[in-house]
Amino acid sequence: MELIFEKSRPGRRCTKFPKSDVPRSKELPLKYTRSKPCELPEVSELEVVRHFTNLSRRNFSVDTNFYPLGSCTMKYNPKFSEDLAKLEGFTSLHPLLPQLKLGGILTQGALEVLFNMEKLLCEITGMDAFTMQPAAGAHGELTGVMLIAAYHRAKNNKKKYVLVPDSAHGTNPASAAIAGYEVISIPSNESGLMDIAHMKEKLTEDVAAIMMTCPNTLGLFETEIEEIAKLAHSKDALLYYDGANLNAVLGKCRPGDLGFDVIHLNLHKTFATPHGGGGPGSGPVGVKKELAQFLPISRVVKRDDNTFHLDYKPLNSIGYIAPFYGNFLVILKAYAYILLLGKEGLIRTSEHAVLNANYILARLKNYYDTPVDKKCMHECVFSASRQVKNNGVHALDIAKFLIDRGIHPPTIYFPLIVKEALMIEPTESESKETLDYFIDCMIEADRLSKENPEALKTAPKTMPIARLDETKAARDANCALL
Repeated sequence: MELIFEKSRPGRRCTKFPKSDVPRSKELPLKYTRSKPCELPEVSELEVVRHFTNLSRRNFSVDTNFYPLGSCTMKYNPKFSEDLAKLEGFTSLHPLLPQLKLGGILTQGALEVLFNMEKLLCEITGMDAFTMQPAAGAHGELTGVMLIAAYHRAKNNKKKYVLVPDSAHGTNPASAAIAGYEVISIPSNESGLMDIAHMKEKLTEDVAAIMMTCPNTLGLFETEIEEIAKLAHSKDALLYYDGANLNAVLGKCRPGDLGFDVIHLNLHKTFATPHGGGGPGSGPVGVKKELAQFLPISRVVKRDDNTFHLDYKPLNSIGYIAPFYGNFLVILKAYAYILLLGKEGLIRTSEHAVLNANYILARLKNYYDTPVDKKCMHECVFSASRQVKNNGVHALDIAKFLIDRGIHPPTIYFPLIVKEALMIEPTESESKETLDYFIDCMIEADRLSKENPEALKTAPKTMPIARLDETKAARDANCALL
């Protein structure tokens, strides 16, 4: 496919602008002006439309393909919430509109959405207060650890460590380190859960928090979580909940009821708004009441006359962690999604997500190794170690093969504690027919690993770009194709 610059022909135009009817106040200094026209492609409107339409058709997306990206909850994004986010009353607002007089009237609806969304998330998670500002999950993690640090500073606690299970998301230790803590990794036991005995050894008075992904990246729920919370709190350490996997437990349990003190959520995962290549994220952070005073400013507050305003007064706040009030239209989409499904709908979401993952696990466990022989939650993890032993077929080869079958590859080589990991999260959105097709493709990959391994090692064959030398590509983005 040609680059749009290669389609350029002198004199062609997509859009012609009228001459400006606004007088110039003064000429720009010569050093800021161009000596020659800007080098933009000169193409017609039809060529622009065709070029970018054809480019978009080469994308994998939730709307076009099965997207079983483990630990990322790439679920279908209902279009009704996209329509609501386009309402002019929301899209025409400017974040600097004043809260008083006419501007105050215009902003009341948006402020009410933020206020109500905070209350809904508190109810769903068992927390007492939320900030809606963080722009994504990792940003929420960092905000959460900053809140934990503020809590300990206020108590004059001299804490310097954060415990992180080796089955947690990789951003957990990164967030703790950025916030100034040293990270201690806690290994998993034979059951795939955090090793409590090892945790007890490392849980000293110097530990500020334990960051947990629950269910963890093996798709397993930490069954001893209440004991872990009790042990942490006995040392005045806080328990942090990575909410990226909340899709597994919606309506079944509330992290705040289990002993967690801080939680971040991924609205762009659990509550079905576009993310990845499809749009921005949103990572609200919830806390128990002891930490509410440290939440970022500003906070939406409801007055006695039932109007809303922004409060910038909390003296112990960690301050601003994002411009304005978060990715508002993402929050709006998630708000509509929650209202549409309601309590029973959210519970069914979790039930179907867990059912789909266990269906895949049951159908494929005779073909691929599993790190732990037990039922999973919302995602299942396999190992391609068996296929490696067959004829040197790796998880990467299977992932590339799936591309040729019209399926986005699952997460591979993560979690790090599983060799040749294939991490699959089907979500609740997918039908049994789609899951059966995926399962058939995975069984075919296993068969080819024995009968024709080169068919996997040279995949994909149907894409505009074939198999890259990935080591070279990491070092040289312009490397030649194999």
